[in-house]
Amino acid sequence: MGTRGTHCCAMAKGLPRQTDLAKTAVRFVGQSRIQVGGRNYTPDCSGFVRGVYASQLVDLYGGLGELDGGNGVGRIFTHVVEHGRIHYGPTVHPGDLVFFHNTWDFNRDGLPNDPLTHVGVVEKVDLDGTVVFVSSVSAGIERYRMNLKHPDTHKASDGRVLNDFLRRKHLGDARGTYYLAGGLFAAFGTLAQ
Repeated sequence: MGTRGTHCCAMAKGLPRQTDLAKTAVRFVGQSRIQVGGRNYTPDCSGFVRGVYASQLVDLYGGLGELDGGNGVGRIFTHVVEHGRIHYGPTVHPGDLVFFHNTWDFNRDGLPNDPLTHVGVVEKVDLDGTVVFVSSVSAGIERYRMNLKHPDTHKASDGRVLNDFLRRKHLGDARGTYYLAGGLFAAFGTLAQ
């Protein structure tokens, strides 16, 4: 993981639009279907964040043309690069996007070399720096936790979850494969300001 985000995270006060994005994300928790304004979005992580941002009339694929071999998370990251700000903390806003690398073997080569494979929407940051975010996986839309001060720790000594598992363990995983959110963290993205 390196040092990206190791001094993270504190919650910044969100503008109304940012807070609305976080609230919209939370409303989807427990659901498996993503529908906003009469439009259905794919039930994966990129479809989920597209639906959340569409609730504020932001098209995360806007102006990017055809996909051409990449993935939806990469398209969204490109949109943030062009229209917002990529950052690593130390403050995070509600409604920010949180990106991850290597959550699955996208290129199917058995190595942890798959950039930008997962994305979620930040809900809040706990006092200990644990980022709570909402995302969609095969089981549906859920809350997850990530603590960049302790990226290799699943649970604190008191039982609180610091980092959820975002990658499944497989027998053939390469040495150095990370599984917890803190070890898979790529960046935060801020669009709504």
